[in-house]
Amino acid sequence: MTQITQSIIEQILSIPQGKVSSYGDIAKRAGLPNGARQVVRVLHSMTEKYNLPWHRVIRSDGRIALEGDGRDLQIATLRAEGVKVSSSGKVNKEFFV
Repeated sequence: MTQITQSIIEQILSIPQGKVSSYGDIAKRAGLPNGARQVVRVLHSMTEKYNLPWHRVIRSDGRIALEGDGRDLQIATLRAEGVKVSSSGKVNKEFFV
């Protein structure tokens, strides 16, 4: 595993329950200023192995990126943690870390 991948994993794991972070913000904190797509790749390939809280990662504008069943699951899981998600799938900035 590369140092950047490890750093991305650490940043994702550091998002507290009831909060969210964007793909881009995670990448910046991991030392990869334009690495939002790399965050997506890490989430896709390593969520199960490292038990990553994938549901806490959303777009920088507050919208849920997933579609279909994954979207519904992400919204339900965030709401269960106390995050307010609108019916259109948007999270207010107050929940961002």
